[in-house]
Amino acid sequence: MANLSSRVALVYDRVNKWGGAEQVLLALHEMFPEAPLYTAVYNPAAAGWAKVFPGVSTTFLQKFPLAKSSHELYPWLAPLAFEALKFDDYDIVISVTSADAKGIITKPGTFHLCYCLTPTRYLWSHESFYKSQVSPLFHPLFNYLKSWDLIASRRPDAYIAISQTVQNRISKYYGLSSVVIYPPIDFDVFSQPAPAPTLKDFFLYVGRLVAYKQTQLLVEIFNDLKLPLAIIGTGHLEDKLKRMAAPNIHFLGHLAQADLVAYYQHARAVLFIHEEDFGLVPIEAHAAGTPVIGLNRGGATETIIHNQTGILLDSDAPEVIKNAILNFDPTQFDREFIKSHAQKFAKDRFKKEFTRTLIRLNSGWRRRNSPLAPISRKLP
Repeated sequence: MANLSSRVALVYDRVNKWGGAEQVLLALHEMFPEAPLYTAVYNPAAAGWAKVFPGVSTTFLQKFPLAKSSHELYPWLAPLAFEALKFDDYDIVISVTSADAKGIITKPGTFHLCYCLTPTRYLWSHESFYKSQVSPLFHPLFNYLKSWDLIASRRPDAYIAISQTVQNRISKYYGLSSVVIYPPIDFDVFSQPAPAPTLKDFFLYVGRLVAYKQTQLLVEIFNDLKLPLAIIGTGHLEDKLKRMAAPNIHFLGHLAQADLVAYYQHARAVLFIHEEDFGLVPIEAHAAGTPVIGLNRGGATETIIHNQTGILLDSDAPEVIKNAILNFDPTQFDREFIKSHAQKFAKDRFKKEFTRTLIRLNSGWRRRNSPLAPISRKLP
């Protein structure tokens, strides 16, 4: 891929975990290998993937107690932290964010493109849920952060949304337009045949063990069904869920990629019963040829084809989910068709779409706002 003549920097909310957004950042690193990464906090022990970047620059929050692993302790300081970062040396800044990174301040000649994972979830689409998890004494903080978030939303010069679901949220909450480019997966990694794990005839959950992903509901359902469930991932609910779980539920933690692929390929179905902004798990499952039982809300509606690559449930009521699991027949699905569907989300596709969109948006912005010539780049 040809080099971009402009100086580029990447910005991300926090570098202390692994997930779908981090896969986006690695794809952007392949496109812009000289671009440094800026972030609020960096925990190298939990984010070994970030070592590929030529530099990772942090904010003053890096020095605060527990901030590297528990950034949520300082929500009122994150706006100040990102506003203090300097980007005077760059022509293009790409923020990848579901929270505060879009609030950086750039000079007039710098094009700021936001790859939006979602408008800040705990302030907008899921505000009532998050407020229910804290004392009413903290509710005024939400109002302050919402006011800042609206101001920050005006700072990017253009938006790319990760899904139509997020595009609609950007329009609803920020009143702004965006284009959609789906995040990438490494199709070849998940589609290559892998040996079967020792666990047999199991259902699979992959993801963080946090409340909004309905992990407690899954454990309760499988406690009743007595069917094998493999859970891959960690999170702050892990200890609680392990105490609740019956012996048919297996907590596997973080797995090496080869082991993760094996579980994806040999599961009866992957379970995705929560609302997500997009969600790479269904696409990874599809690349492995495995159907998904998903909730008919959010990003799953854009990745799961009902009765072809899985099934979509209109309710997350426990009885609805139980019946879907009990009546699920994986032999009714064409694994090769499922794999072909996943190819639409391959990394090469992401790179080409992102490149074309960046050139178009940056060139249009420069024509409207500055006498500088638009960037040029040979497309891959």
